[in-house]
Amino acid sequence: MWYVPCVSSGKRIAVIPGDGIGKEVIPQAVSVLKATGAPLELSYFDWGADRYLADGTTVPPNGFATLAHNFDAILVGAFGDPRIPSNVHAKEILLGMRFKMDLYANVRPVRLLDSSLCPLKRVEPRDVDFVVIRENTEGVYVDAGGIFKHGTADEVAIQEDVNTRKGVERIIRFAFDYCVQNKKADGTSLSRVLMCDKSNAMTYAGSLWQRVFKEVSAQYPQVKSEHMYVDALCMQIVRDPRQFDVIVTNNMFGDIITDLAAALQGGLGMAASANIHPGKTSMFEPVHGSAPTIASKNIANPFGAILTSAMMLSHLGFSSEVARIEAAVVEAVRQKKLTQDVGGTLGTKEAAEWVADLVRKAPSVA
Repeated sequence: MWYVPCVSSGKRIAVIPGDGIGKEVIPQAVSVLKATGAPLELSYFDWGADRYLADGTTVPPNGFATLAHNFDAILVGAFGDPRIPSNVHAKEILLGMRFKMDLYANVRPVRLLDSSLCPLKRVEPRDVDFVVIRENTEGVYVDAGGIFKHGTADEVAIQEDVNTRKGVERIIRFAFDYCVQNKKADGTSLSRVLMCDKSNAMTYAGSLWQRVFKEVSAQYPQVKSEHMYVDALCMQIVRDPRQFDVIVTNNMFGDIITDLAAALQGGLGMAASANIHPGKTSMFEPVHGSAPTIASKNIANPFGAILTSAMMLSHLGFSSEVARIEAAVVEAVRQKKLTQDVGGTLGTKEAAEWVADLVRKAPSVA
């Protein structure tokens, strides 16, 4: 059997721990989910390097259709294993999920929980609280291109950057809708959407993004629309993160700037993300990779996975449970009940258990 159901009732969650530290942090995130008491039905899938090495399976037949039709959300760990140098399984599972399930909006909150986690001087939590919305199904990640005269002195490699009107418009509209519908952690309304590109060099793709951004922004007069080139944006994120609310950009630029932005909140181990198609089954994964060099050592940071699980609960409408998780994580940071990468002394399991225990004891928030 290629997945193991856990009998319960409520929202149906597919859990795919994956590889490396994914197999450590996702069980800890699940323990925090269970501590909330939210009505969840969890089913565990064994997709990953171990399964691929055992029988050559990356994604079983109808695997993505099963996820889309039988589950309300998907909680994923990380993929990548040095035993599989090509990482073919990671590509087919993770990118396959994003592309074949059309999870076009990658949502990555950048929120500082405590000033001690930020490498910038004189920066407080209120100063780092924005979200990056990345187009998730197009760009250079579609794997279009080829190599001519392979292995010769005249070798040519071409990588295509694919941008469609449909794809660009829907991600920009998603960003404006997100801005209208959400608030910062302190309750302040979001009011600005910044589109990031490199249209001064990538003129064809940039023209499409610029024109669509102008058209869509006109339909949201209450939201301030802004633009920066990606290189300038990277500088400004480091120089003054206070100026951002919602950033929307393409697949590659979003991938790069979210890793940069994650450094402002304590590193990749603290970063959460969601892969969303409104109205359809969506997938939630911590930003970090499989980190095979630290796997099975009980030192991986579980907070990105825990905060990702909170994003999933929020998507499913469990606002009270989300508030309890976020409050527990903030308290863990305040008391340094953390793993060593962010200044603590606890192991992966112990840090997550501390949070789960606090969540379990916390009163429900109306």
